[in-house]
Amino acid sequence: MSRINDVGGMQGFPPVEEEAGEPAFHADWEAHVFALNQALLRHGVYNLDEFRDAIERMPPAEYLTSSYYELWFRAITVLLAEKGVLTEEEMAGG
Repeated sequence: MSRINDVGGMQGFPPVEEEAGEPAFHADWEAHVFALNQALLRHGVYNLDEFRDAIERMPPAEYLTSSYYELWFRAITVLLAEKGVLTEEEMAGG
């Protein structure tokens, strides 16, 4: 069964256009999410397959309306909660 991220060849989803000359990060928070993910992977908190799976498990509406690094941030928070590293309350600042 396909997940929401597997839209290749489906009607209504045009080819992805290359962003020539675009910066790697459009905002500072995106660079922070990238660095955080790299640190968590390096320290074995989760692995790349788990990270990808967390993104692919997102509800379709959330997946389709999120930016690239919003997907990453959501996957990180889901995995930190699932692994017992931080609670939802701790991540919310409570």
